Amino acid sequence: MVVEAISKTANLPRLAASSYLNTAPLIWSFQQGSLQNTVELTTDAAPARCADLLEADVVDAALVPVIEYQRMADVKVIPRVCVGSHSAVRSVVLVSKHAELERVRTVALDRKSRTSQVLVKIIFKEFIGVEPIWTVTGADVETMLADHDAALVIGDPGMTITLANVEVFDLANLWHSFTATGFVFAMWMAKSSAVGSISGVDFAGARDEGLQHIEDIVSSSAELPLAPAEIRSYLTENITFEVDENLERGMLQYFELAKKHGLIETVKPFVYLQ
Repeated sequence: MVVEAISKTANLPRLAASSYLNTAPLIWSFQQGSLQNTVELTTDAAPARCADLLEADVVDAALVPVIEYQRMADVKVIPRVCVGSHSAVRSVVLVSKHAELERVRTVALDRKSRTSQVLVKIIFKEFIGVEPIWTVTGADVETMLADHDAALVIGDPGMTITLANVEVFDLANLWHSFTATGFVFAMWMAKSSAVGSISGVDFAGARDEGLQHIEDIVSSSAELPLAPAEIRSYLTENITFEVDENLERGMLQYFELAKKHGLIETVKPFVYLQ
């Protein structure tokens, strides 16, 4: 893996987050709000790439797929701030040729989110009782379905599936139906060596300011093939940006099942940035 350097501007903390709609309230303050010019923010990265940037010490903190906490060494988590969902998330979906998931034998996995890859594997192994053949790819959903029974699609493309003769399964909704918990997809994380660099960054304050400017985010998202009302409901009803007790329980169960099925080696408790 080759990770290019990101320039350091005026010793500002370097952050990375994906540019998907579901991150917008977490980063709006850094881009357009009161925290402008207080960080150097890279937003052209997919969630999985944010993890790579953090692992390589190219950035000081990143909004990282939550499974990567169990895989990366010497990482701390910024508390309470997340991209999660208590039920239907809409933007993490399994598109299937079959209405019965028991019939799925091959699945193409979007390489952009490692948390969702592990989630769909857990759902099949633990709850459906079958294990398809997995293929990781960067192709679009039509190409993935040409050679597979189902395709994992994340981010904004997951909300705009228009294919005929397919079933679209919301993975957070499936998870909730099996566990009665919500699901956390990503959290801000930092290497321990960078704690000093980001100690002054108010991630929770940035989130709160972003949530106060949902209408500005809706207005600036006109390029998406979604009606303003859909964008608004997605950010206020489908996505949650604060970790609560239910989401914490869901994360612990997710990690434990990932270990049970050999998807991670160990389950380590969260070490939070104080």
